[in-house]
Amino acid sequence: MSLRERIDADIKAAMKAKDKTRLETVRSIKKLILEKESSVRASGQDSLTPEQELELLSQLAKQRRDSIQQYQQANRTDLADQESQELAILEEYLPRQLTDAELDAVLDQLITDLGAKTPKDMGKVMSAAMQQLKGQADGKRVQERVKAKLNP
Repeated sequence: MSLRERIDADIKAAMKAKDKTRLETVRSIKKLILEKESSVRASGQDSLTPEQELELLSQLAKQRRDSIQQYQQANRTDLADQESQELAILEEYLPRQLTDAELDAVLDQLITDLGAKTPKDMGKVMSAAMQQLKGQADGKRVQERVKAKLNP
């Protein structure tokens, strides 16, 4: 089942269940996918590739995480809770996020393979890591881990 088909089915299910939060979140995902598809049609592409869909969903999840952090800093727990609920729904469409131990194992292997030893090597490690871990780990989290591993 493609992402669009899954989203359409989830919209129907949310409508039947009268789950307002899920319905609004899934509709917003569908809206963004349709907007992105219309923008890529100019380049002759009919629909989004799975990689483009993953990138779009990852961006939405990142926006939600950033909003949650800002709302918590502003002591707006009501808004942070709403964003958390939307993030949980979004994460259903994303690949499973790596645990800290799994992420560390991948990063250790990349650092060894690339021969990175100093903070100057952070750019090449981050580039390789983000390609390999696309959708499985947040870039900010990866960056913090790489920085900690390359700093003595």
